[in-house]
Amino acid sequence: MTGLRLAALLAGLALTGAAGSASGQDASYAILDFDQLEGWADDDHDAALKVFLSTCGDMDEPDWRALCAAAGQQSNARTFFELFFLPIMVQDGGSGLFTGYFEPELDGALAPSPRFRYPVYRMPPEAKQALPWLSRRQIEQGDHLAGRGLEIAWVDDPVELFFLQIQGSGRIHLPDGRYLRVGYGGANGHPYRSIGQELVRRGLFNPHQVSAQVIKNWVRSNPTAGEELLRHNPSYVFFREVNEVPPDRGPLGAMNRSVTAMRSIAVDPRYTPLGAPVWIEKDGARPLRRLMVAQDTGSAIKGAQRADIFFGTGDKAGRAAGRLKDPGRMVVLMPIQRAYAMLPEDTQ
Repeated sequence: MTGLRLAALLAGLALTGAAGSASGQDASYAILDFDQLEGWADDDHDAALKVFLSTCGDMDEPDWRALCAAAGQQSNARTFFELFFLPIMVQDGGSGLFTGYFEPELDGALAPSPRFRYPVYRMPPEAKQALPWLSRRQIEQGDHLAGRGLEIAWVDDPVELFFLQIQGSGRIHLPDGRYLRVGYGGANGHPYRSIGQELVRRGLFNPHQVSAQVIKNWVRSNPTAGEELLRHNPSYVFFREVNEVPPDRGPLGAMNRSVTAMRSIAVDPRYTPLGAPVWIEKDGARPLRRLMVAQDTGSAIKGAQRADIFFGTGDKAGRAAGRLKDPGRMVVLMPIQRAYAMLPEDTQ
């Protein structure tokens, strides 16, 4: 293994391209050994390699392109990762935090009816030209979008529509059994405000009690106050139809490729390059040790040790994702030359 490791190191040093994608100026970097990754030997590296291959071809830098070409020829996934990457611990002073996200599935129709009354809108042209645009309250209580053909579909639950906007993508189950997939199409430019934090501020719940399901139940049990609570968040998300993704595949992530349940994560791209493999050591009630791939981003995902794990599609995935809020650490696997270039000069 030592000779192969040296060969890989020399190959890595021969690669060209920018040395460091992470641009967080307050970050520190440390190289780890693979035997310092708890549970590394027990993971399904073939599954991780398959997910890595789904987006690595879209990475522009020459060193990543070279690794992607090599990845497609591998017969041993674990050996590939150990030969051509180095584990990098990136820290910015913040504690590790893992949360979850999912693809909601709503009931809806292509025409309004007494049941399906809540529109899923495309982004109006004028909103793209003047940000911030109208607030959530102004959009929902006004007639700025009505009658303009901007409706993609209508759904039957305003609370689920609100959480569809939080997630940024989802599937709409139509009455004839078909599914319409929608993805993020833009936003009104207003800052996101957490309604969970607002419930805590009002003294209705303690922080550890708040989850997506708790919020949904409270809004439905308090229709008038619940409607006002949702409008506490002035941010409003618009959608687009995503017809190019088959129903049996995950939604599109930030790399415009389908994300994979329990193998794709959303990260802060200031610290973790999109497309990079990331080793997850999530603690909590259900510890998780797994190699994932950074293929998405999120407005709430900020920091070098912050990640959102994609749980899949539908209610079961949503319940699991909504419960997740655990500590731990994440270690980015970087091409060898890039990894060494990220270290301070006096440590190289």
